Amino acid sequence: MTATATAAPAARPARRRRRHRVLIPLALAAALLTGTLIAHAMDQPDPTDRGFLSPVAAGDDGGSRLAEALRAQGVTVQRETDLLPALIALDDRPATLFVPAPELLHQDTVHALGELPAGRRLVLVDPSRRVLESAGIPLVPTDRRWATRAVGPAAGGRACPLPEAVRAGTAAAERQRYAAAPDRSVLLDRCYADGLVRLPGDVVVIGASDPFRNERIGEHGNRALATGLLGGSGRVVWLDLDGPAPPPRVGTGSSGPPAWSPTPDDRTTPGGTADSTGGGDGSGEPGDGGEGSAGEREGEQSEQAQRPDPANPLWAAFPAWFWALLVQLALAALLVVLWRARRLGPPVTEPLPVRVRSAETVLGRARLYRRAHAHAAAAGTLRAAALDRLRTRLQLPATTPQAEVAGRVAARAGDTPEEIRELLYGAEPGSDAELLALARSLDRLTRTVTAHPDHPTEGDHR
Repeated sequence: MTATATAAPAARPARRRRRHRVLIPLALAAALLTGTLIAHAMDQPDPTDRGFLSPVAAGDDGGSRLAEALRAQGVTVQRETDLLPALIALDDRPATLFVPAPELLHQDTVHALGELPAGRRLVLVDPSRRVLESAGIPLVPTDRRWATRAVGPAAGGRACPLPEAVRAGTAAAERQRYAAAPDRSVLLDRCYADGLVRLPGDVVVIGASDPFRNERIGEHGNRALATGLLGGSGRVVWLDLDGPAPPPRVGTGSSGPPAWSPTPDDRTTPGGTADSTGGGDGSGEPGDGGEGSAGEREGEQSEQAQRPDPANPLWAAFPAWFWALLVQLALAALLVVLWRARRLGPPVTEPLPVRVRSAETVLGRARLYRRAHAHAAAAGTLRAAALDRLRTRLQLPATTPQAEVAGRVAARAGDTPEEIRELLYGAEPGSDAELLALARSLDRLTRTVTAHPDHPTEGDHR
């Protein structure tokens, strides 16, 4: 019975140690996985970033390589920075309107995307439910992956009817999936596991930006898919928004600005901005290039005041991996803190590693007093200890007056009350010799008072 009871406590620490050996690697693996997910999320392109899928941006998230590939095939690339000039550029000639960041369009102008004339193709990249509903496009977003996946055009168990996708083959087009709106009956051409959908009227919706980005256009069949979707008509009107579009400004239509036009700024003119290297003519009806009325200027100033402040530049000062590394280090530090604080029960008593004799402690404290020349502090300590022993022996409370304590001690010790009072409550010693004499006198007094009557003290023999 005793052996079993002894073995049980010894087995518990062993099991606890094995549990800790398993938990620590699991915690580190969880921290690394979380850091990887955060780094991936921060690495994903943001449509609100300046230069996102812009035909003149050469960054990783730009679209300059796609624009060069289209021009190499003889396709005219016309860059517009406002929606109205882009719609005006879709004249009576066949063209494709490419909207890489539909979320940047103002909510009062999105409906114009669903009113394109016949023979014009509209290509939207990763539009949200708000954009689809505002434009009158009978689609809804469904499943969304945390990362884009490269699949074949026939993925999802159905054949792909788009010849552009069939020629491209495998491409990174599956991230956001789309389906027909529940209250609408519409025939859809689906490819890449519903990541690419074409509706009647030649409206193409793709749920991933990877085939158009400089960083991913060279992978798989991304280049062929992007140029096939945009270059079929021989002309592309590329809507390049570098930020949220301003609200529309209403004009007269007969003179001055058109009946509907975005507020002009320092980037565009009402007639549009054609890509200087793309061969576009930037056609469009010119607006009022003058100073405008005072009411219009006041309206523009109020709109500029209502625009949100720019983002904190601190985020753009460091790369994404730097912030991901900081998050990983913070998680690792948190895990270490939790691991070190795993004991949540009461403190465990443990034997002292070294035993120190009381005489050594007293000697060490006395040496500190001597080095500091603390005669008053040492005398106070000695007198307090002597008074405590004397009051305990004589059964006197701690609030007993000094005169009564001196009288009771003097009656027991055989000295006068004045001598006892000077010894217990007198002046502080000024030197080591006086302190030593005080210590000896207090020791002799306590021995005399606290000694048993049957056991005379050394002072009685003297």
